[in-house]
Amino acid sequence: MSTKYAIVNVFGRQFKVKEGDKIQANYYASDVGAKVSFSDVYMLNTGSNFKVGAPTVAGAKVTATVSAHTRADKVLVFKYLNKNHLKKTQGHRQPYTVLTIDKIEG
Repeated sequence: MSTKYAIVNVFGRQFKVKEGDKIQANYYASDVGAKVSFSDVYMLNTGSNFKVGAPTVAGAKVTATVSAHTRADKVLVFKYLNKNHLKKTQGHRQPYTVLTIDKIEG
């Protein structure tokens, strides 16, 4: 059994990924089923070979498929100013993109 994994920069955040993993990354405007590749691989472990980049591993690439677009739970923001009699409620739902890791090359 191989322990192939990589630490990769995905849309501004770093993830430790293995082939077949599903990750919830920042929103990326693309169609569901589209292929996306990431070349900012900071560390790569292929089971027999271990590489640490300075800052990235040369020739390493991670490919993924866009599985879905989701949104997080609603966060309520309530503002209250006593002397102005102001009550204001807002809600926010952060959008995310779900990615399935297909292949780790390097």
